[in-house]
Amino acid sequence: MTPLALLIEYEGTHYVGWQNQPNGQSVQQAIEHAIKESFGVAEPVIGSGRTDSGVHARGQVAHVHLPEGAHQIPIDKVHIALNTRLPRDIRVRAAVRVHEGFHARFDACSREYVYVITKSGSVFTDTFAWTPELPFSIERFAQATRVFEGLHDFTAISKHNPSTASYMCRVESCRVEESHDRLLIRIRADRFVYGMCRSIIGTAMTVARRKIELVDAESMLASGVRSGQAPLAPPQGLVLNHVRYANGIFDNESFF
Repeated sequence: MTPLALLIEYEGTHYVGWQNQPNGQSVQQAIEHAIKESFGVAEPVIGSGRTDSGVHARGQVAHVHLPEGAHQIPIDKVHIALNTRLPRDIRVRAAVRVHEGFHARFDACSREYVYVITKSGSVFTDTFAWTPELPFSIERFAQATRVFEGLHDFTAISKHNPSTASYMCRVESCRVEESHDRLLIRIRADRFVYGMCRSIIGTAMTVARRKIELVDAESMLASGVRSGQAPLAPPQGLVLNHVRYANGIFDNESFF
């Protein structure tokens, strides 16, 4: 078998998320179909993590094993072959050979999501950003995002997933970068649980709008109780930006 790692970007607007679901088209399904069309084999494509419906990716990483001799396409041309069979909102940026035991999910050292908030809406940005209709304090928002840094039980700041055994995550950084027209929130962690990023942004926004105080956000996180107090920010502002591995695979590619 030939083990390959794929670097993938996609606009998630029209997909039920990364993972195959019975209720609609997934990004994983589209890529697996392109592999079958290109190489004549049906092989599972395993991603570094699941993205929710409507969430985008700039740096999703996945692995796939292709039988030796299943194709005559050089590895450095695999991404080109796949892109000719993929819809325009999914693109394989690169494909490289990796060692036999490489696993896109379990070998990841950290993952970075970026959330984009614009200060004024535009038809050219609304697909990839959230434009809040109500005013909020950027200073309070930035203060609130720092609450989530460190090792925490994110049960209260996530959605329930019966397959999740632990909600402990170490957030290395959760900071706001401000430009003249937008906020870019970078969240880097060793792992993420279902709905965690959008809940972090949503909770920080409730602080920024003075619906709750900073201490309330801290207490909510520490409680470990999913009470419904952590609102979800809209999915279109969220992008899986970069997945890091010990071997540095794809680190030289461009990211947000």
